[in-house]
Amino acid sequence: MINIVPLKARTISEMRCGMKTTLLDFSRQSESTMIENSQIFYERIKKRRTVRDFSADRFPEEIVRAAVMSAGSAPNGANMQPWHFAITNDPKIKSIIRTQSEKEEREFYNHRAPEEWLQALAPLGTDENKPFLETAPVLIGVFLKQYTEDDEGTRKKNYYPSESVGIACGMLISALHFSGLATLTHTPSPMKFLNEIFERPKSERPYLLLVVGYPSIGCEVPAITKKSFNQIASFVGDS
Repeated sequence: MINIVPLKARTISEMRCGMKTTLLDFSRQSESTMIENSQIFYERIKKRRTVRDFSADRFPEEIVRAAVMSAGSAPNGANMQPWHFAITNDPKIKSIIRTQSEKEEREFYNHRAPEEWLQALAPLGTDENKPFLETAPVLIGVFLKQYTEDDEGTRKKNYYPSESVGIACGMLISALHFSGLATLTHTPSPMKFLNEIFERPKSERPYLLLVVGYPSIGCEVPAITKKSFNQIASFVGDS
């Protein structure tokens, strides 16, 4: 009779199937320090706002490198790391991206967008004109890798790529904000033109275009509010 061990009874070591492991670099903090750190982070991150008026002032490349590496540490399906970050500060490339993006945006605002969507966007004052794509010093094209190829050309499936890349983008935006920069998530539809501009293969799908820089002097943003804790969260069960 074959003895089948239930999944829940298997140890973590057995499930790793011989994978090389290392000790977790983790140190517990006092509860007071944890509370303080969580509040400090919230106070910083709640000031993050999407910016559409950028300064042309440049900033050290090291900031972007560190932020991208932070994004690359994001949790992801089976550690396939299904992302690529294409970065440019080249004025010619930014100009091409703006031209192609505005072409798609004109189609969107004038023909493709449902009226309900246009009404939702109206208070934000967005339209097909995207001057920030040239003004901001850096553009980051984020690409989702639909599969991975090894050195022999064998394709390997990437698991949960959309979720994984989404988490990485959130960490990228947070890292840039924490570093003192503003961002804008730009998603013209369709975005296939970014593959050619950023020289990325067809196996990668453009996920979003992140605009990065300092906000312009006197930059204004819509006077919006965020929902309260009780509106976005709930505790379930006994505490």
